[in-house]
Amino acid sequence: MSEGRVSEGLCKVLNCEYGKNTIKFLRLHTEGKKHFVKEVEVCTHLRLTSCHEYLDGNNSAVIPTDTIKNIVLVLAKKNGISTLEQFAIDICQHFMTTFRQVAYVKTYVQEVPWQRLQENGVPHIHSFIYVPNGIRFCEAEQCRNGPLVVFAGIKDLKLMKTTQSGFEGFCKNEHTTLPERKDRILCGELFCKWSYGECKDFDFDCIWNKIRECILEAFAGPPDCGEYSPSYQKTVNCIQMHVLCKVQVIEVVLNNTFYNVVDMKNLGLTNDKEVSKCSKHTCLDSRNTQP
Repeated sequence: MSEGRVSEGLCKVLNCEYGKNTIKFLRLHTEGKKHFVKEVEVCTHLRLTSCHEYLDGNNSAVIPTDTIKNIVLVLAKKNGISTLEQFAIDICQHFMTTFRQVAYVKTYVQEVPWQRLQENGVPHIHSFIYVPNGIRFCEAEQCRNGPLVVFAGIKDLKLMKTTQSGFEGFCKNEHTTLPERKDRILCGELFCKWSYGECKDFDFDCIWNKIRECILEAFAGPPDCGEYSPSYQKTVNCIQMHVLCKVQVIEVVLNNTFYNVVDMKNLGLTNDKEVSKCSKHTCLDSRNTQP
């Protein structure tokens, strides 16, 4: 990726990042007869201290993308993947300490959601099932002589509640056709990303699991009665407020799925919300920080 600007006949390179995307692999770890797996996809981008490869065609400082891929695989082999965040940190630190020409490095890692198979409550020693309960991901980035900053998140988390949601009292004019609703299905696909700030000795697995629990609690409310949501916006804010007690900055994107009750009067039936038709999607994007 390269960005430039022309001013008074001169060309200035603003950004000349490059890197390797979609490095996909499975890391297998064994403890006796028990197997553990981490399947990940990694994207690593670099920015060098000079732009000679862009301006002059001089490739002497360029680290080939094939080398970037091989380094990622070697680090997975040597260090393992204790957590996604630690693996991303290992990648950033390797490029910063090994290559003096690297001015900036950014790594994105996401995990394939394999879960250990259970038979009658007994965990299987080497069999797994794909469980799409949200995709875990992280990012780490560092400028030379700057702090290593870590982000984490969850995406493709599909959530639904079939009541305790409405949308009333909104702005109306001659173009408004949407009816007010006191009781509706609330459904969406969630993207949530938060910042840990500068890299510290965090228990990344523990924090990620607790944040996921906070998201589910904020969306659903108490298990015996739920909690009323007057809008998607309010639900997004509730999620952010629950999570901000644990991290510094959070971004939440909720891609909404609307379910409209099918009118069956012409079929001689009364449809008391038993059958709804899935329709359009809209997006709510919100970012919040600790005060």
